[in-house]
Amino acid sequence: MDNRKDEKILAARIADQIGACENKYMITYTEFMDLHQRSLAESVIRDTGFRRYGFYGGYSEAERTIAVFLPEYIGTDSPEDYFRANPEDDPLTLIRFTHGKGGKELKHRDYLGALMGLGIRRDVTGDILVNSKGADAIVLRSIADFIEMNMTSAGRSSLSAAQAGISDLVIPEQHFEERNASVASLRLDNLLSAAFGISRSSAAEAVRSGLVFVDGIEMSKPDHQLDEGARIVLRHKGKAILSEIGRMTSKNRIHVTIVRYR
Repeated sequence: MDNRKDEKILAARIADQIGACENKYMITYTEFMDLHQRSLAESVIRDTGFRRYGFYGGYSEAERTIAVFLPEYIGTDSPEDYFRANPEDDPLTLIRFTHGKGGKELKHRDYLGALMGLGIRRDVTGDILVNSKGADAIVLRSIADFIEMNMTSAGRSSLSAAQAGISDLVIPEQHFEERNASVASLRLDNLLSAAFGISRSSAAEAVRSGLVFVDGIEMSKPDHQLDEGARIVLRHKGKAILSEIGRMTSKNRIHVTIVRYR
């Protein structure tokens, strides 16, 4: 499906949700979106002029998110803040999977494969956070009972499943490394190269291929200039933060500090 068709379908869905929010004075939301779809949605929503919305995936670092539209009577523009204070209104919930004793430790792909094997759509499931005992999967509340009753195994391991509130989410400890580098400029391709150890030409090609996101927005220009604190995602490689922009060297290069998450 090409981007124009994607955007047309997405625009129609967003228009429906915004219309319901405005006309029925209720919180509305989309299905889960990946980073590419979220970037398209951001553009579509901006074009509508609607301002009371946010992207929400259950926790601040979520990669898969839903777009939430808030009526005027809600006292905040942040879905995450509102649902934290009003969990009964949260459209997302948590399925906690625990594998049986002696079972093989499972990976993200095992849980995702088992979920898709139930015949459900990918857009009803969000991030899956794997830990040593099992995994926490964020899903739309509307599908949670079905998953809890039917997902009893993944890979070759048996599973038990139980619903829990989003506030019970266990976020695995993130491993990161800090890298100091010098770059010719703060162009995106230069910083991708420094962060992920790839050539500048490979970095530029990744940008042109739609694989790179900065602060949740898909980038299309390798020469895009980054600011301190920018969050960079290179799909299939990981994420990094431009944590500090330092001084200029005697050779007119810029010292930078990059934190790369693994």
